[in-house]
Amino acid sequence: MATPAQWLEGARPRTLPAALAPVLVGSGVAAALDGFRLGPALLALVVALSLQVAVNYANDYSDGKRGTDAVRVGPMRLVGSGAATPQQVLVAAMIAFAVAGLAGLALAAVSSWWMVAVGAVSILAAWTYTGGPIPYGYRALGEVFVFVFFGLVAVVGTTFGQTRSLDGLAFAAAVPIGLLSVALLVVNNLRDVHGDAAVGKRTLAVLLGEARTRIAYTGLLVVAFACIVAIGVERPWALLGLLAAPLAVPPVRTVLGGGRGPVLIGTLKATGQLTLATGVLLALGLALS
Repeated sequence: MATPAQWLEGARPRTLPAALAPVLVGSGVAAALDGFRLGPALLALVVALSLQVAVNYANDYSDGKRGTDAVRVGPMRLVGSGAATPQQVLVAAMIAFAVAGLAGLALAAVSSWWMVAVGAVSILAAWTYTGGPIPYGYRALGEVFVFVFFGLVAVVGTTFGQTRSLDGLAFAAAVPIGLLSVALLVVNNLRDVHGDAAVGKRTLAVLLGEARTRIAYTGLLVVAFACIVAIGVERPWALLGLLAAPLAVPPVRTVLGGGRGPVLIGTLKATGQLTLATGVLLALGLALS
């Protein structure tokens, strides 16, 4: 029987900034458009956080069932370590998906019922990342999923839930947050690149190889902050997001310096902190604009 601490670790709290940051930025865009509404913003936050936890448990379940977590460098997996049975982890994932679904229904009720379709697609994409007969996370498409759903869908959806409009500013603001979220996945897969290759899990890191993956990680951060500069041309206060840039130095130094294995666990945490700090500052800058 897994302990509460192990269940918390299985939820992978280091990845939660990828869920929190886009909701903050989407709310900042809503404020910039004079449409901020606290209720829908909180519902969007519940959807994002519970969906992130759900996908983490679902990945734990699916990877554990396939045996691809038997040897891991990163944080403990519940099924792979034997701390919990696959059925227990599946139930945890379903509970988190249910919470996301209920919060999504409430958000749709106060905004637009089109949000139900968006939520359903998001849940399906979360499950089929490593679940189902053709998991796209095993085919180097995980980064696409993260950019679309933790960037575009999360930011634009949060803004739409409050303003009931699709504005170009929301799409623009979604790009840097989506890229930072992708960087989280890239460094996670860089850490596991050799183990994934050994079990046939073809992530983007496996296809690119270590050297190119390290360059790709750095490039994602550079382009993300370049996008904030571009947004700042029209919304100068958005440049507050650049204040988070110094936080990128330590993880970039570790990645480009050849850090491997357990060292990259700290880099994952640092990338999460960078993502969250950028989200907070960009959201504040957009709100002030």
